[in-house]
This record gives sequence, structure tokens and C-alpha cells, in this order.
Amino acid sequence: MPLAQPIRIKRAYAPPAKEDGSRILVDRLWPRGLRREAAALTLWLKDIAPSPELRRWFNHDPKRWADFSARYRQELDANPVAVAQLAALLHGGVATLLYAARDEQHNHALVLAAYLAEHL
Repeated sequence: MPLAQPIRIKRAYAPPAKEDGSRILVDRLWPRGLRREAAALTLWLKDIAPSPELRRWFNHDPKRWADFSARYRQELDANPVAVAQLAALLHGGVATLLYAARDEQHNHALVLAAYLAEHL
């Protein structure tokens, strides 16, 4: 079943908005300096985030972006339970994937959103 809405992504530090719908943190680590109340999360889905090894290897280096994307997609292929959990939330209405990385052009939430759009 295709998604009714496009997958939204947003930095976790951006203020919550009514149009966010369900707010799902997709990072393995809690965003530094962010109060839990301020995050206004629906769910913290740690298991959908890149593995600690992959995250450390990538180290937000844009030169590793293509390899990181491919490796993260392989991890998602091997993680059907977390993907299905997130897919169920996305099919339930408007949802926004939240991430903490500073780089808005090279972060795992972009890969995750593209992966979900292709597979759902």
C-alpha cells in the first residue's frame, strides 16, 4: 500500500509543529542538549538508526556519503522488524522523521526516507 503523504524529515532541534503529525526520532543516540519535553516525540525508534560501527565509520564525511548510503540500505534490508514498525506509523497518517545531525544534506534520515519511499 503506497503512502498517503510524503515522508517528512526535520532536525530534532527544530520546534515541534502541528503539521509534523507523529514525531519519530530515528537516531540511536539522544540529541545532545535537547530536553525530552521539547522533543515532543511520539516514538524514539533507536533500532532503525545506522549501527554504531557504521555511524563511527561515516563520521559525517561527505566524501563517504555514497558508501554510507549503500551500507545503511543494507542494514535496513537486514532489519525488517524496525522497518515494518516505522512503516506502520507512516501508514497511520502524517509523520515526521527527526534526526540530530547538523548536516542537512548528508544524514541518515535522508537515506531512510528514500528507502521507505522506495519500499512502501
